[in-house]
Amino acid sequence: MFFCDELFGRGHHKSNKANAFRHALWNVLICQKTLKKTKSKDKSMIWTKKVTDLYEKVTQNELSEQLMDLHNNEIGRILFLDLIDQNETKTISFLKEKSENAQKLTETEDISNFKGKLVYLEE
Repeated sequence: MFFCDELFGRGHHKSNKANAFRHALWNVLICQKTLKKTKSKDKSMIWTKKVTDLYEKVTQNELSEQLMDLHNNEIGRILFLDLIDQNETKTISFLKEKSENAQKLTETEDISNFKGKLVYLEE
């Protein structure tokens, strides 16, 4: 994603806070774009979940990375509801702040403790 390259260089391809930002942003932007077609928040979120979940399955990452990505994708879709009418600049700023406060996972089993928070695996 162009925004991520500008902000983080290639760093967003690791399992870090930048990656958490990228996954949330990806889901927010897909939801925002599909909303124009579906005219329904729920339909946009459902379609985005299907597409991004499928992507995570076919990439065949390690289980911990896949769980992290699926979690951050979900957070992005939830945050979409707060960002529906925001432009990309405000969306990016908001998500950047959220990613700076992301929580580090030490055990993937703990992911359920981070409802509403972006997560990452490494610095």
